[in-house]
Amino acid sequence: MRVLREDALHVASTLLEDRNTPSAHAALQAQVLVDAELKGHPSHGLQRLPRILSRIERGLINPQSEGEATWRSLSFLEVNGLKGLGPVVAVSALSQLSARAESTGVAICGIRNSNHLGMLAYYVEWLAARGQIGIAMSSSEALVHPFGGARAVLGTNPLAIAVPTAKRPMVVDLATGVVSMGKIHHHAANGLSIPLGWARDDTGQPTTDAGRATKGAIAPFGDAKGYALGMALELLVAALAGSALAPDVRGTLDADTVCNKGDVFIAIDIGIQSELMHRLAAYLDLVRASPPSDENVPVAVPGDGAADRRAKALIHGFEIAPKLWQDLNTLSQSTRSLSKGHAR
Repeated sequence: MRVLREDALHVASTLLEDRNTPSAHAALQAQVLVDAELKGHPSHGLQRLPRILSRIERGLINPQSEGEATWRSLSFLEVNGLKGLGPVVAVSALSQLSARAESTGVAICGIRNSNHLGMLAYYVEWLAARGQIGIAMSSSEALVHPFGGARAVLGTNPLAIAVPTAKRPMVVDLATGVVSMGKIHHHAANGLSIPLGWARDDTGQPTTDAGRATKGAIAPFGDAKGYALGMALELLVAALAGSALAPDVRGTLDADTVCNKGDVFIAIDIGIQSELMHRLAAYLDLVRASPPSDENVPVAVPGDGAADRRAKALIHGFEIAPKLWQDLNTLSQSTRSLSKGHAR
């Protein structure tokens, strides 16, 4: 079925507010989830909401918290999220980070004791909209096996970068695993198999069974290169955020434990001039206009696909599994009338 953005935001924010989440915090968390849906990444979208709600109910998330921030140096911000919603703690930190970068040129923050952020692109785009280069890193439970290994010992350790241009920013958002565990859970929840090479099962054997893969290990992307990048991010995030390393991380995929992964943001403000912004945009257009290997598939730059999908979904809505939409409406304890979406 197809659901409109406004309906999805209403349902998500209502469910959060029903659980004593301040309206502004509920709106932000809902926006991050729905934005993932609009961009065509349901693995980071509304399927995560029931777990968030359960974590609030169990006291594993404090929906009132915006975290506690301390400047440890002129340009390094240390944040204790105090179990707050990931997007709420992150945007609160980014507001301080962005303001500081205006004077220092570069500012970094490390966040611990917070919850799952969702797609990292949201946060670097937030900085790019303010004319700043944004870099984001995060860690997770041990979900990825090392190159040449069969057991999970690294996180999926996503990385996002946004560089503003005179048009829309160039946005990279990738995990260092072949896929996110959220995508494998999405396949499992919908009874879909996964491609061979994505993951190994709990015995260390390659599998196409999404359910078995959720108990196993994801492959690093690009073999040794993805493994090396994932390891570098593992150590960077733990060192800068003071958070746990992958084998000891819990709380992003369960509703039973306090979340102890880490997040790192870097804001770079070098006063990019208009001439350079136009030159960057012109270069991206040059790349897009370069000859494609398949004449039916034009060349794109990172972020184009997500931006195009989002633009279309803002008009026509996005696809969602009917059962998930029904479950979300059933979860609501509000007396307000909730939209049932728009069946195709």
